[in-house]
Formats: sequence, structure tokens, C-alpha cells
Amino acid sequence: MTNEIHATSNVPKLALTRTEAAEALGVSAVTIDRLTKRGKLRPSRATRRPIYSVKEIERFLKATTETATA
Repeated sequence: MTNEIHATSNVPKLALTRTEAAEALGVSAVTIDRLTKRGKLRPSRATRRPIYSVKEIERFLKATTETATA
């Protein structure tokens, strides 16, 4: 029963793996690596492998979105 609860949990993810971040942005995992190396995306090192917070991905998108001129 406990496993069933965890498997169907609706807890939203706060961070994504490199592969999940790539999928969310519609790019390859190699592109995520390049963006990280260039300092455009900042992963958390809270775990053994880097993870990308949803807020960091949103910050990246906002920072790289062209603003419309009126």
C-alpha cells in the first residue's frame, strides 16, 4: 500500500534532472550541458548529480525572451 501511495503521488516536481530539463525546454541534453558550461543555466548541486529547479528554468526563459518593442 505504501508503494502505491508514492507511485500515484501528485506532488509537483521542484527540480528536474538534466534529461527532464532538456525535454521541458525542447532541446538535447548536450545543449543543457552547453548552457550550464556557459553559465546560462545554473544547476543545484544538492544531490550527487546536478538538478535544475523549475524556477531556474523559468528565469532562463525569461532572461532569453526577446521583449516586444512598442
